[in-house]
This record gives sequence, C-alpha cells and structure tokens, in this order.
Amino acid sequence: MRTHTPVNTQVNAVDQDEDQAPEAGNRWFGLWDGYFAISYAVTTVLLFTTNGDQVRRAVAIGALTLAVPWYAALGRSLMLHNTVHRSVSRRNIVFGVGLFLLFAVATTFDISGSFALFAVVPMLMMALSTSSAIAVVLLANLMPVTVVWLTGGDIGSVLPTSLLGIALSVLLGLWIIRVVRQSRERGELIDELRRSREQLARLSHEAGISAERERLAREIHDTLAQGLTSIISLVQAAESEVTGAPELARQHLGLAGRVAKDSLVEAREFVAALTPPALRESSLVQAVRRQADGLVAETGLTVRCSVQGADRPLPMAVSVVLLRSVQEAFANVRKHARQARNVDVVLVYEEATVRLLVRDDGEGFQEQPVPRDGGGFGLRGMQARAREINGAAAVRSRPGQGTTIEVTVPVEPTGEG
Repeated sequence: MRTHTPVNTQVNAVDQDEDQAPEAGNRWFGLWDGYFAISYAVTTVLLFTTNGDQVRRAVAIGALTLAVPWYAALGRSLMLHNTVHRSVSRRNIVFGVGLFLLFAVATTFDISGSFALFAVVPMLMMALSTSSAIAVVLLANLMPVTVVWLTGGDIGSVLPTSLLGIALSVLLGLWIIRVVRQSRERGELIDELRRSREQLARLSHEAGISAERERLAREIHDTLAQGLTSIISLVQAAESEVTGAPELARQHLGLAGRVAKDSLVEAREFVAALTPPALRESSLVQAVRRQADGLVAETGLTVRCSVQGADRPLPMAVSVVLLRSVQEAFANVRKHARQARNVDVVLVYEEATVRLLVRDDGEGFQEQPVPRDGGGFGLRGMQARAREINGAAAVRSRPGQGTTIEVTVPVEPTGEG
C-alpha cells in the first residue's frame, strides 16, 4: 500500500530544517562568544585605568556592560540566524542601532571606550546587511574623532588612527562576511549530503524490499502454485477413478500426498533462502529426472530425458535456475499443451555454458513478446532468474508445431562450483 506524506507535515519538516542552523555554520560561534567576552573585559580594564572623571568613567562602563545583555538576549540569536540565511529583519536593525548607541555613549563619556570597536565591528557585520553594516561601522570609527573635536582636543592625534581603523574595519568586515558565507555554504553542503545519504539508504531499503518480494513471488509460483496445481489435478483424477478403478485412484491420492509434502518442504526452504531439497543430495540431472517422473505420473505423457556432453558439477545458482526452469516448463505443459503426447528434456553441457531444452509436441501458439512487467510470474520469472546469473531464456512456438523452451546460462570452463 502506498502512503502519502501530508502536506503540513512536509512544510513543518522544511520549517524545522530552516530554523536549525547547519552544524558547520554554528561550530565556530562558541569561539566568537569567547572573543566577545575578552574584548569586553579588556575594554573595561582600560576604562578603570584611565585618570578621567569617575562619573564619566562609570557611565562608559555602564554602557558597555549593558551591551552584554543586549548581545545575549537579542543580538546573538539574530547574528546566528543571519550567518545561516543572510536575511535582515527589523529586529536586526534595532539591535544594530542599539549597539551603536551604547558604543557611542561609552566613547562619548570616555575615549578609551573606543577600544570596544574590536567587538562592535564584527557584531555589526554579522547582524546587518553588508551595505548597512559598512555605513554604521564608518560612523562608529568616526566617533573618537567626533568626541575629540567636540571637546576641543587635537584631531590630528586621533584622525590617522580612525582612518586606519576604518580601513581595517572594512577589510575585517568583508573577511567576516566571506568566512560566514563559506561556513554557511559548507553547512548547507553537509546538510545536503546528509539528506542524500538518508535518501540513498531509503531507496536501498525499498529496492531490497522489492527484490525480496520478487524473489518470494517467483519461489511461490515455482513451488507452491505448481504443487497445488498438481495436487488439484491428481485429486480430480482420483475422484473420477474411485468407483471404476479404486487402485489407480489410491495411487493418484498417494502421489498427491507426496507432492503436498514436497511443496511444504520447498516452502520452508525458500523462506530461509536455502538450497532446494531436490538439489541437496543429488545432481541436477537426477533432480530433472525426478521432475520428469512426476510429470509422467500426473499426466501419462511420455517424457524423455537426455544429456549431451560430459555431466559435471555446476554452481548451485546455475543448478537452481535450470531446475526452476524445468519446473516452469512442465507447469506450462500441464496447463497449455493439452494435445501433447511427448516431452523431451535435454541438458547440453558445453565448455562455457549449459543449455536446457524442453520440447513438447502440443498445439503450440502464436509467439508474443514476454513482458518484463505485468503478466504472470511464469516465463517472466524464468527470464528474470536467467538474467540474474547473466543467462537468457527464450520461448519458441508455432501453432500446430509444439513449443520449445531454451535456457542458456554461463559457467566456468572448469565447472568448479
């Protein structure tokens, strides 16, 4: 039964993937947290060591201290999200403006607060779009110059430092953007590889299930279905002979019981994917002759078995394919060759191949291509088995000229199994 994933489930899964940042894009963020803490500590120590007014120093330290919860409560999540999706919302703008104002207050009340630029610039670059971030970074770097100018100080003493800071900030910002983009792309690639691996595993699992179903279908057709068909034929024959030929009826019932037991053993063995019982303690030729004896007992046909070439041990996979092909050919004789009187089974051992020929002199039929999909599991299953070991199966028939089934499979010239 095929099932369909609900649309809302698929949407929720997509949303969940988007809300979770790729692992490779987040791994470095812990290092950034440490860098931010160190920058804050160093700037605070510098403020404590200045000789300015204590009130102004306290205001500057307070502004920088407020930047810590501002970053932890709002900025960190926005920066983390922006490194993954590179999208800017109103909250990003609020965070950027608030961070700039806190830095401006700290620098205005104590010029040593400008050392916080080492932490402020990267945060602005990660939280805002590139153009907006560069604009705010330029304003932040000009804050020390503005403070010195407003307080009547010597602008020339801080202007070169500010210009150098602007250049370094832009370069640092572009480098951060590049690193973030590479981290995001690497994270997306890892995520895509993970999804591909999960999809491959799912497809492999489905292919394995499909192959096992096909195997079971062929085995059921070649064993249980054919066995039940034989049992039905034997029981029907016995019913018609109970009154006129009770001894013959008992023979047919005994044969039906034997076929039922053999079918039960076959069913247990193919479920475990073991060697067919008919091949466990005998050769392929002996197994084929036993199948021929069963056909004779059920139908009264004349079945002739012959071997061309030197009989030799075969790989078990080859023997199974040929035995199942014989069983299928005999099943077709029972069902379709009602006018047949003779059946010839020939095993041809050649140097690099083994051929199986099953001919009957029934009414035959007009040949039609055997579909690969659809239809029954008989001839299609026979061809599928042959293809699994690089062999081939073909059916030749003409109305009034009987039917020939030929299966050719490759074997090693030495015949080693």
